[in-house]
Amino acid sequence: MAALTPAVLPEAGVPAPRPVRGRRGAGAWRAVVLAVAALYFVTPLAASFVFTVNDPEKGFTLEAYGEIFVAEGFTRSLLLSLGLAAATITVVLLLTLPAMLAVRLGAPRLRPVLDVLCTLPLVVPPITFVAGISTVLRWGPDHLAATPFYQTIIAVQNPSFPVVLVIAYAVLALPFVYRALDAGLGAMDVRTLVEAARNCGASWPVVLLRVIVPNLKAGLAGASFLTLALVLGEYTIARLLGFEPFSVWIVTISGANAPLSVAVSIFSLLLTWALLLILSTAGTRRSRS
Repeated sequence: MAALTPAVLPEAGVPAPRPVRGRRGAGAWRAVVLAVAALYFVTPLAASFVFTVNDPEKGFTLEAYGEIFVAEGFTRSLLLSLGLAAATITVVLLLTLPAMLAVRLGAPRLRPVLDVLCTLPLVVPPITFVAGISTVLRWGPDHLAATPFYQTIIAVQNPSFPVVLVIAYAVLALPFVYRALDAGLGAMDVRTLVEAARNCGASWPVVLLRVIVPNLKAGLAGASFLTLALVLGEYTIARLLGFEPFSVWIVTISGANAPLSVAVSIFSLLLTWALLLILSTAGTRRSRS
């Protein structure tokens, strides 16, 4: 018969000793991983920055960065990209959020169908997507030239603000927006909140704007964050459709002046990070409030 060893229980109120060696080992590995990641990301940026400011004849100079703001098409393309991003965020949120709420409250069995539909753009290659859009935009017999349908096809291709890009970007951003909002809605009891608001006499717009949206600000900020990054970095669709947002302008300007092209790339990267940081900070502050 095996001897029974009495278990030694910690006294009440006395915290159990912590494995100091394990914590130190985990901290060392964390520092190593962060150092390798920082080296991986910072080294190319540092090399690019040195290339733009080191002139063999003049030495250190910021001339390449000064040329960005006076380059032809800089302001126009940047404002166009920011406008497209704002319009895309508005459109995709207005389409996705009411649909997800309707499915959660009225038809929960349709959630798998909505899940498949919203993630479908991930499996469609952008080149196939833009080929389909081009075919639709070129279609239109001459006898429809005086009809509103034909005029609408012409209007959505206005170079000053191509609405067709907003439609395309909204489709591309749909999977990311859906996942961000689905995580936010899953973290709260939507049905209880809606029923409580409706029992108090609130209309559906009031329920959406004053009950759901304030509790979903983190999810909305995440969805806007991903959509903004997608719109500012998308190149294929805009280039093949013949428009020139900021991403296309960068490639266009990069062929003539090598330091200027690298400086524009660094500037666009910093601009994107700044916008994403502002958006993320705004969402975090609103969530805390």
